[in-house]
Parts: sequence; structure tokens; C-alpha cells
Amino acid sequence: MLKEFREFILKGNAIDLAVGVLIGAAFGDVVKAFTTGIINPLINAAGGKPDVSLKLWIFDLGVVVNAVLSLIIVGAILFFVFIKPMNRLKTMMEKKADAPGEPEIPADVKLLAEIRDLLKNKA
Repeated sequence: MLKEFREFILKGNAIDLAVGVLIGAAFGDVVKAFTTGIINPLINAAGGKPDVSLKLWIFDLGVVVNAVLSLIIVGAILFFVFIKPMNRLKTMMEKKADAPGEPEIPADVKLLAEIRDLLKNKA
């Protein structure tokens, strides 16, 4: 059972799905921040509702920058903690699987060896 779980995790599908969900959630936060910080103030300034506060800026860029930085940080952490080690582990597993004990002899070399053996038997 543990072996099956290990094979499932090493396939990478579970890791790819988890990374996709986390990046999607972080990107959703960026879209939400852009909407509330940039789009909504533009609509409000165009006549949606009057803003009587004495703000110098109508845009809330801090929310957008915060969401973008969060996306970059989450992406970097996922890459360096999960993706990079998984890729390294996959290449190591492939090298172990590709390393045969004895190399296969080409067909022409086998044919020459048979001819040599037949000539030895005739002599």
C-alpha cells in the first residue's frame, strides 16, 4: 500500500494538481485585488457613486501590489520546494531505470560472432 502511494506521488499528477490549485487561488486574489483597487474606483469616478472623501489617490494600488507579490512568493516557494526537487527525483529515478546491467550487443556484431564461431568449427 505504501509502495502504491509512493508511485502515485512520484508520477507527479498529484503535485501538479496541488500546484495548479495554489497558483490558481493566488491568481484569483490578484484578479480580485485588481478589480477592487483599480476597476471599481474607475467605475465610481465615472459616475457610479460620488466619493466625498478627500483622497489624493482614487486607486488602491497597495492591494494590487500586495496580491502580485503574494503570487510571486507563492510561485517561487512552490517551484523551489516542490517542483525542483520532484524534477530532480524523477531524473534520478529515470537514470536508475535506464542503467542496464549489460549493454545489448548490436545485430551486426552478433552476426560476425556467429560467422567466427562457424569458421572455428570448420577448422
